[in-house]
Amino acid sequence: MKIGVPKEIKTNENRVALVPAGAESLISAGHSVLIQQGAGDGSGFTDKDYTDVGAKIAPDAATVWAESDMIMKVKEPIAPEWPMMRKGQTIFTYFHFAADEKLTKAHIDSGAVCVAYETVELPSRELPLLTPMSEVAGRMAVQEGAKYLEKLYGGRGVLLGGVPGVPPGKVVILGGGVVGINAAKMAAGLGAKVTVLDLSLERLRYLSDVMPANVTLIYSNRHNILEQISTADLVVGAVLITGAVAPRLIRREDLKRMQPGSVIVDVAIDQGGCVETIHATTHENPTYVVDGVIHYGVANMPGGVSRTSTLALTNATFPYALRLANLGWKKACKESLPLRKGLNVIEGNVVYPAVAEAFGLPLKDVDSFLN
Repeated sequence: MKIGVPKEIKTNENRVALVPAGAESLISAGHSVLIQQGAGDGSGFTDKDYTDVGAKIAPDAATVWAESDMIMKVKEPIAPEWPMMRKGQTIFTYFHFAADEKLTKAHIDSGAVCVAYETVELPSRELPLLTPMSEVAGRMAVQEGAKYLEKLYGGRGVLLGGVPGVPPGKVVILGGGVVGINAAKMAAGLGAKVTVLDLSLERLRYLSDVMPANVTLIYSNRHNILEQISTADLVVGAVLITGAVAPRLIRREDLKRMQPGSVIVDVAIDQGGCVETIHATTHENPTYVVDGVIHYGVANMPGGVSRTSTLALTNATFPYALRLANLGWKKACKESLPLRKGLNVIEGNVVYPAVAEAFGLPLKDVDSFLN
């Protein structure tokens, strides 16, 4: 199989979907690898690093898309890339279809087979390809939130850890999953007063065993959310419903309860965000203010620490990519339940329930395509 890796073109997206070590392993397994010129530069991998292991360099994205059986990316193909997608091609990347109807319809129209990193799911319900980027984003959420709390950026002028004689800042985290637990670790490590809200009592009990004493755990409901955000310096949106649009937990009118200069970092932005007033921003222009509250909605947060993120991501994605290359998408997904869960769109048909539900589209049975 010919595997193609185009250069990411989202604003300030510096990650790459395949590192040289992965390219070498694919080539050793009998496949060929085509890398767009400069695709790895943002993560510290040169074209020579790829050619040294036997990969070929393509001069542009059009060549990569035209010549490849399987495309590996980090972020979803955006509008300039849609005309290059084609029937018979497998695309393996993050899609987050349920948050974007135009994106979904473009991939339906392409006829390609779309395997989404974010819905590959183990029997334990763990999302192995989402986990590493959730870990990065959770940790970055506190790092970025702490920065924008500085007065220079319009924040309250609060140091999250406080100092002797001055109380620490308060961080409220909506969701106790992978993003939430990593955000809580970072915030607690800085010495902040941390509150995590989650709907699962089982999860709260687990967090009670592993979190330090400066982390408070509260059952998530509307009353408790409003009570907690009213005294928060930093709110981290960390909710996830696999493959579906994030629930809106903070409404426009709720912002009036929050302290002026407080910060919201909505990590759920890829799935539409859990804050009514959030919209996607970029690393170049990451924040805006609504009702005195700073909103941070960068949709590719891990791209800001691209070296770490690329290595963490490819450690997780490569075994699945190798399986797809070795067996082809149909046999690979038939034999692997986690990969089957990753199938969202097959040759013009939506096969993932949450995506069909989001836009009222017909849902086809994924198994009917695997026989």
